[in-house]
Amino acid sequence: MIPPREVPGAADTILRQLEHYGLHWDGDILWQSQRHDAYREAFAWLYDRGLSYYCTCTRARIQSIGGIYDGHCRALQNGPEQAAVRIKQRHPVTRFHDRLRGDIQADERLAREDFIIHRRDGLFAYNLAVVVDDHFQGISEIVRGADLIEPTVRQISLYQQFGWTPPDYIHLPLALNELGAKLSKQNHAPALPHGDPRPVLMEALRFLGQHSDLPWQEMRVDEILTSAVASWTLSTVPNSAIVNPAFSNTSC
Repeated sequence: MIPPREVPGAADTILRQLEHYGLHWDGDILWQSQRHDAYREAFAWLYDRGLSYYCTCTRARIQSIGGIYDGHCRALQNGPEQAAVRIKQRHPVTRFHDRLRGDIQADERLAREDFIIHRRDGLFAYNLAVVVDDHFQGISEIVRGADLIEPTVRQISLYQQFGWTPPDYIHLPLALNELGAKLSKQNHAPALPHGDPRPVLMEALRFLGQHSDLPWQEMRVDEILTSAVASWTLSTVPNSAIVNPAFSNTSC
């Protein structure tokens, strides 16, 4: 089944862009489209232990009660027909430590919600897939955008359900346009330029509060990245979203 939001060719474009900017990866690429057996195994492990259940509640019903699921189907013993599968939340995580932002308090109702791990349309939910994949790859530290802070407590709770050690988290500031919207395809942000990657890498370092007075015009891409890694300082990274016209106006 093809995910509904997947744009044909997008994955190949992302890989080419990473290579163009000197950002290489370790080992083989893990494709979620080839991991369904692993997700099914994790799903079955939870269900067989009574840690999940089928739910037939519609999105309209949940919106009508304030947008947070109330456990309506938990004891109804529904079958799989036209149903999603929800985790039976036994390890609610109400706070976690972010290595950049410190202790983060979660919304109590969100933290205690029985969230979906398998969708009604047959797709495995994001939270289950990333936890299974990150554990499989031995990921010990996750660095991502601040727009993903909210689901972190759900992912940590899944680690605890499985008896796995959760990774450390760092949530970086978002690059926003002049209207305060994050730079994304949804907001029609321009793609990364195909030309000289060095000016963009330097802009990214400045954005993240890093030492950026390198003579980059005289340096190769790999030299810039090696220097950036050697001098990386987490304490100088801003912990709030940033309006950055230089990023939003970058042309292809």
